[in-house]
Amino acid sequence: MTSPATMKALVYVGPGQKTWDAVPVPTISQPTDAIIRIVKTTICGTDLHILKGDVPAVTSGRILGHEGVGIVEETGNAVSNFKKGDRVLISCITSCGKCEYCKKQMYSHCEDGGWILGHLIDGTQAEYVRIPHADNSLYPIPAGSDEEALVMLSDILPTGFEIGVLYGAVKPGDIVAIVGAGPVGMAALLTAQFYSPAKIIMIDMDDGRLEMAKKFGATEVINSARVDAVQAVLGQTKDGVDVAIEAVGVPPTFDICQNIVRPGGHLANVGVHGTSVDLEIQKLWIQNITITTGLVNTNTTPMLLKTVASGKLQPENLITHRFGFEQFLQAYEVFGNAAKEKALKVIISSD
Repeated sequence: MTSPATMKALVYVGPGQKTWDAVPVPTISQPTDAIIRIVKTTICGTDLHILKGDVPAVTSGRILGHEGVGIVEETGNAVSNFKKGDRVLISCITSCGKCEYCKKQMYSHCEDGGWILGHLIDGTQAEYVRIPHADNSLYPIPAGSDEEALVMLSDILPTGFEIGVLYGAVKPGDIVAIVGAGPVGMAALLTAQFYSPAKIIMIDMDDGRLEMAKKFGATEVINSARVDAVQAVLGQTKDGVDVAIEAVGVPPTFDICQNIVRPGGHLANVGVHGTSVDLEIQKLWIQNITITTGLVNTNTTPMLLKTVASGKLQPENLITHRFGFEQFLQAYEVFGNAAKEKALKVIISSD
């Protein structure tokens, strides 16, 4: 079957503006490319940041999205790991596998990739997408897998795990606080349990998300809209938490983290910050605090795929709403009003 000449896609047309429009279907431009027909995709908080104008590198006319699963439609002649008809998981990070950073598994800083989908090149919120460096940027989907669950592996699960849990050095017996019960915070909650922390405290302003966090394994929840979160944490710990994971990306949540971490502890910043924060270095330096930040590398995706396939992780529980492709604008309305709509993760399907 020959691909059509045009397709429907979610197109960014400037701050606060988007359209669901007909655009040309992408074509192979490099021998390492693959064209993927999207089966399921989603919307990320980063897409909302782009729509607000917070990411100026995204120009008008860009197709958004960096997550999804699909079917290989066509491959360049240098692609050897995939063929037409293969079902694949799309990584949010594109990696050439050959540059200095890729050889260090720092795929997010690939010299010819990194986070480019829906950012510097057209993304996955479309019927078709071109994936550069396909051999290193796609993963085969195990037979019988729940493809909705696997969409969570494009971005949020490796992000919460790598930048929150691994960078935060969560260990057995630790007390962990996660500030922000959005999709990435929930991903950190799910994967922190790999390391058997003694207590996981989830902090958020939304009672619905806090209730969901309890179901996913949080031992304590704190609504920071009603109580002083710092005092609440310090009141139930000896001198703070071993690991504070910031999963929002605004100054007040960073402030909570730097005021609840105990001496020798870790502050792992996962949230995407659009403005500066006040770093209380005058307090932190003497406490031997480690502060980490990062953009996901997705080097843990193969391991996470195995945990989902085995049922150890069940990220499909994060999905609250489902839409068809023609409902893309409605999906954005729901996700953009997450508190009102009780939305966590949405799935948009082409079938």
